[in-house]
Amino acid sequence: MPAALRGWRAPILLAIALAGAAGAFYYWHTPRETPTQEERRAEAARFMSELMLGKAGIGGPFTLTDQHGKAKGLADFRGKLVLLYFGYTFCPDVCPTDLAAIARVLELLGPDADKVQPVFVTLDPGRDTQELLRNYVGNFSPRFVALRGTEAEVRRVANLYRVYFEKVPVPGASAYVVDHTAFIYLVDRDGDYIGFFPPGTAGERMAALVRERLAQPG
Repeated sequence: MPAALRGWRAPILLAIALAGAAGAFYYWHTPRETPTQEERRAEAARFMSELMLGKAGIGGPFTLTDQHGKAKGLADFRGKLVLLYFGYTFCPDVCPTDLAAIARVLELLGPDADKVQPVFVTLDPGRDTQELLRNYVGNFSPRFVALRGTEAEVRRVANLYRVYFEKVPVPGASAYVVDHTAFIYLVDRDGDYIGFFPPGTAGERMAALVRERLAQPG
């Protein structure tokens, strides 16, 4: 396992177990026709294999607009570890649970929380306005930066991190939900991807691993 991923074996192995149970949700969006379930499962297996072997080109620089209308990107957070999460404000349960866990990490880190930047990227920019994002992340921690962009901009950033998301109509209603992967990505002080925490990882577990990373030089 590459040095960058050492210490993250347990979360990754758990994520593989989750992928085995719900492999149909992990795939790259392409301009061709909708992939079949078998194709999605094949993409899932390839994604997890590349991730474990450290061969996947995960992450990259990007710039979106924050909850205050300012352009923000990973370059603005150089020198800090970044906890990066993709979701949407209308998410009924998974997103609030994971964002609360991130807020718990900051609480547990105490003064070291200044060395960590939590970032929330909405996958639903059509509904998630700047004001809505500002109020939403403020409910978890004032330290959060919430980012949005056009549908195309959000898709590009999501693809960088192999994030699957898709609007799913609610039967009998005009509303929709957004199916999406729910990993919490860890990005190092130089803006490079290190690893991820699977959904449902306790704040205490994340805080312990983040603290270990903060203790490392560079």
